Amino acid sequence: MTTASVNIEELRALIAGALEIEPEEVTNEAHFSDELEIDSLLMLEISTRVETALGVPENTVVISGAKTLAELHAIVISKLVGETSACPVIRPKPLSDPAARLFLFHHAGGSHLLYRGWAEHFPQDWELCLLEAPGRGQLETLPLIDDCDRLVDYFHTAIAPLIDRPFGFFGHSMGSLIAYQLTRRLHHEGDPLPDWLGVSAYSAPRGEADADDRPHLMSDDELRGWLRNVGGSTPQLLDNDNVWHKFAPVFRNDFKLLDTCAPPHDPEPLPVPLSVFGGRRDKLIGEDHLLSWRPCTTHFRGLEWYEGDHFYLMNHRRPLAAAITAAMRSAAA
Repeated sequence: MTTASVNIEELRALIAGALEIEPEEVTNEAHFSDELEIDSLLMLEISTRVETALGVPENTVVISGAKTLAELHAIVISKLVGETSACPVIRPKPLSDPAARLFLFHHAGGSHLLYRGWAEHFPQDWELCLLEAPGRGQLETLPLIDDCDRLVDYFHTAIAPLIDRPFGFFGHSMGSLIAYQLTRRLHHEGDPLPDWLGVSAYSAPRGEADADDRPHLMSDDELRGWLRNVGGSTPQLLDNDNVWHKFAPVFRNDFKLLDTCAPPHDPEPLPVPLSVFGGRRDKLIGEDHLLSWRPCTTHFRGLEWYEGDHFYLMNHRRPLAAAITAAMRSAAA
């Protein structure tokens, strides 16, 4: 059992089986002893089932002190990853009591380093939280996740302790999809919602890609050439064989996630203000794609253009930070 395959639904089913109830009765925040009436003997049974099914250390559940399914999920992941492993949330300038938090989601094939240096351009009492998907950067030893729902699960657990104050989401390219789907998850679960959602260089979910338009199925040379043609990565990575072979599995994994993500069926517009950002010379995403986000929100805040290609944001940190700050403050007013 790998950490990538441990999602909250598996734990929900294990607990429901021990209690002999339907899984939907075990909600994420239902208190174990007060609402589910789990006593010490039942907790021991649940602990045994979790240990057997997921391979966590003996008595993990019993001694964890977890009071809800959401808490237990986070603890199980921490045990499987290891207590000393890096966290998927990188906070360049941690604050004990920030006025707001901004969560930043990276692109396909990328890492939190996309947002290196951004913190200095935001208000000093804001805390920036850079999300890192497994299999790269500080989480290089963890298995990659090629399924959108499972990556949303992973990030949902990671940010749960940090959404106790005003917060916003900003995602670039693949990060836009993850930020949007995570917002939908929070809405569905009744969790706090971001004050504002920013999406960049990506279109609203529209269904699986056509058979001839799935980068993850391309040959290595085709994928490399396609990325070079559309400006989907830097020449330094694509032109260096050693570097490319290291990162190719990450690109292929992330494109599989994008190519196979099932769009929400007739989704209800989110009650969250949403702004769109794009580069004027982006070969991957045009204006129609960017404006396809309009029906996804009850508060569409418009499209902001910047000079540049798919990675326009690399050259516009300061104006982007100012635009995001203004958008979040306006949305929260």
